[in-house]
Amino acid sequence: MTKERSFVPLDIAILTVSDSRTEENDTSGRTLAERLVEAGHRLAEKVIVPDDIYAIRAIVSRWIADPGVQVVITTGGTGVTGRDGTPEAVQVLLDKELEGFGEIFRAISFEEIQTSTIQSRALGGVANGTIIFCVPGSSGACRTAWDKLIQKQLDHRTRPCNFVELMPRLNEV
Repeated sequence: MTKERSFVPLDIAILTVSDSRTEENDTSGRTLAERLVEAGHRLAEKVIVPDDIYAIRAIVSRWIADPGVQVVITTGGTGVTGRDGTPEAVQVLLDKELEGFGEIFRAISFEEIQTSTIQSRALGGVANGTIIFCVPGSSGACRTAWDKLIQKQLDHRTRPCNFVELMPRLNEV
């Protein structure tokens, strides 16, 4: 007989990477923020930063070092143009990469946008016990990532396993 698990709310920070978005037109960051709150989590902070790897890295590094932030989700900068640098900014900060996140995101996304999904460099990983997801900048991609991947892995009730149950052990040595 399995004991029923209870929901564990997490503190999640959202970073929108864009040279043109503002709070008024940041539909992607807003989509993620609304969905995480609707799921019962807390929005720790929401920031918009230009497509600059050092600016991205500075904010993500601050959140990784903050014990009040358990999850970071970035949106934008995962494409292949010259200004897209979110994976390069974040990957060097990771203790462990979650290769399956990008692979599964692209597989699911293929059903929605077909071969255009190969342009996505979605990324997941763990740094200093903080779970990090980097997703594309469209609100559709944010909905796909949250609804079909991230939400369930951030829910302690998800079986057979989820990230919430692993969090106490992420910094084991």
